[in-house]
Amino acid sequence: MNFHPSDDRRMLADSLDRYVAEQYGIETRHRISQSAAGYSAEQWSQFADLGIIAALFTEAQGGLGGTGFDIATVFESLGRGLVVEPFLASAVLAGSALTHVGTPTQQALVDEIMAGRLIATLAHEEAHSHHELHRVSTRATRDGDHYVIDGVKAVVPFGDQAAQIIVSARTSGDVADEAGISLFIVPASTPGLSTRGHTNVDGTHAAEVTLRQVRVPATALLGAPDQGLATLEHAVGRGILALCAESLGAMEVCKTATVEYLQTRQQFGKAIGSFQALQHRMADLLLGIEQTRSAVINAAAALEDPDRITRERALSAAKYTVGATGARVAEECIQLHGGIGMTWELPMPHYAKRLVMIDHQLGDEDHHLARYSALGLLNDAGA
Repeated sequence: MNFHPSDDRRMLADSLDRYVAEQYGIETRHRISQSAAGYSAEQWSQFADLGIIAALFTEAQGGLGGTGFDIATVFESLGRGLVVEPFLASAVLAGSALTHVGTPTQQALVDEIMAGRLIATLAHEEAHSHHELHRVSTRATRDGDHYVIDGVKAVVPFGDQAAQIIVSARTSGDVADEAGISLFIVPASTPGLSTRGHTNVDGTHAAEVTLRQVRVPATALLGAPDQGLATLEHAVGRGILALCAESLGAMEVCKTATVEYLQTRQQFGKAIGSFQALQHRMADLLLGIEQTRSAVINAAAALEDPDRITRERALSAAKYTVGATGARVAEECIQLHGGIGMTWELPMPHYAKRLVMIDHQLGDEDHHLARYSALGLLNDAGA
């Protein structure tokens, strides 16, 4: 396997890193994350003009990349800048679902997403789903040429800002059945749909989405009825890779800032980085970050693997590694900075909060460790 990025991806990363460094400083990030929308329409348009959104889609879909390594390249740079715009919600989760099974009319929404003119999102998580993709209690009942949807979705990224919301709902079976899940494209203006936006602890934006007797035409179905789980797994898998790469970018910034601090902070007449105990702690972090990078590379390479178990195990392994290492990086880097590491003015605590939050998005480390083991048992059984 070639671990070196291609020239195109290197140019993409350099361009995005330079833009974020020049136009997306920590104060800009604070201002955007504290706004009512939780993102900047101007910044989102600029990212679209740079081709960053299009880089998350394949050429066949009208994009400029779309492979696992393209996703990893973009999100590692976004992680370095703590970018809060709706890349994950709109381009990865909603966009991947649309391109996976959408009709030509539905896939036309992807052009609007790539152009930065449309925010879409995936409303799937529920209060008692415990990160299990097949656990869906929201119901959709057929009524002639329409479906009527009832349910509540939790922590939907940009759920109150999206113009189109892809909603998972059960059209048959029990809450925990793998079959019987369908996906619907629901315009945010549909009667009966309400949202309550909130800011997460790390400054990202989400909403609770409530659907009460939401009536949509049968043409709103995304893919075949009762067959939505495969599309969910496809979209969420790409989202997992994106989060892992974003976490890696944030870890790199924490590492660099902490090394610089250890080299400049003086105690007892010498830089504290000269103390062996602190050197050992930093060396452990460096090894953990490199292990994480290997896991992300492995997940990116496996993203299009036709063997489901190989692909999903690589993604769960990366997400587990990111969760465990990210929490340790957050804790150690703040402790090595001392009291200043907890101040609002220093970027460090904001990176730390994002690292912890990433662990809880799309399944935490405990969930993915259990999933990795369960997939291994399936593999051993020849499933």
